[in-house]
Amino acid sequence: MSGWALRPGRATDAATLIGIERRACEMLRGHEAYPVFARSTLDPDDHAEAAARGRLWVAEADGQAVGYALYTALDGAAHLAQMDVDPPYGRRGIGRALLEQVCTSAAGEGFGRITLVTLRDVPWNAPFYARAGFGPVAAGDRTPGLDAALEQERRLGFPMHLRVVMQRQLGQY
Repeated sequence: MSGWALRPGRATDAATLIGIERRACEMLRGHEAYPVFARSTLDPDDHAEAAARGRLWVAEADGQAVGYALYTALDGAAHLAQMDVDPPYGRRGIGRALLEQVCTSAAGEGFGRITLVTLRDVPWNAPFYARAGFGPVAAGDRTPGLDAALEQERRLGFPMHLRVVMQRQLGQY
């Protein structure tokens, strides 16, 4: 890990992390999902709650946050709610390190799997997660919480034909 390191997130990181989320969203400009991403971010309270539970991890370079991953619990599994890397720091392994830290942390809490919802057609979304051991979850295998998350996204206007639910078993990859 040259030039950056991971640390637990703090509630006071929220504004900085929301800024990273907004800048990362700009990489989707022109994509069908961009308008929805551009008008929605996690709430500062989501960051504070995750930090208090040890479920927020931050990548730092030169004393500033450059990426983060935040997970929650959903129907007995860990659920990656958000992960972003500031675009100038992309393609340095930061996203993969954040993902692996979240998986390690969630496994340490006793979760047997981690789920997420992402875009299937963006290289740094579903293909990235597939390379990290995630596979798609069939509609019939989704939990009520995952179905509720998808329904909330549908109401926000996400292009649902581009969304995919994925999961990874923890402690086995």
